[in-house]
Amino acid sequence: MARMTAEERRESVVRAAMIEFGRGGYRGTSTEAIAKRVGVSQPYLFRLFPGKEAIFRAACERCMDETWQAFDRASEGLTGEAAKEAMSAGYLALIEDRDKLMMQMQMYVSVFAAEAAGDTEIGEIARAGWLDLFDRVRIRIGGDTREATDFMAYGMLINTLVALGYPDGHRIWEGFGTPPGREPGRGD
Repeated sequence: MARMTAEERRESVVRAAMIEFGRGGYRGTSTEAIAKRVGVSQPYLFRLFPGKEAIFRAACERCMDETWQAFDRASEGLTGEAAKEAMSAGYLALIEDRDKLMMQMQMYVSVFAAEAAGDTEIGEIARAGWLDLFDRVRIRIGGDTREATDFMAYGMLINTLVALGYPDGHRIWEGFGTPPGREPGRGD
């Protein structure tokens, strides 16, 4: 079996960190838990990343990047309403992996908690990533800020409903029409 390179190991750490931070948040996740999930020692973890904040930063950046990648793949070559519909479907497929959704949600909560404690760096990173995502969506759907706002607002509502555990077919989803992958008329 071939040994992993440091870059491959860093990638493993980011993937593990997304799961651990998604489940426990920034403050509730130990670097020990991340190291254990990856199968490395904490000292080795700190050779790859200078500290917990750097790991969290990399996980946040990856989270936003994966969201854009899902949007981009789904809507390549499309604009306007067709792009919005394709990106919606791509996003629903992405967040079927609840750990990815929870990392997103924890990122938002962690910004508030960090800034309440006087740390602005996590917020700056998260806001920059979110703004970049917003701008990419806005451009993809044709440049209209209002349309991009509506699209992102629906996405945040979907995040909330999925995080709360509303199952497919629950009546709460009826306001979305029939999202891809959902059957119309399924009860509560």
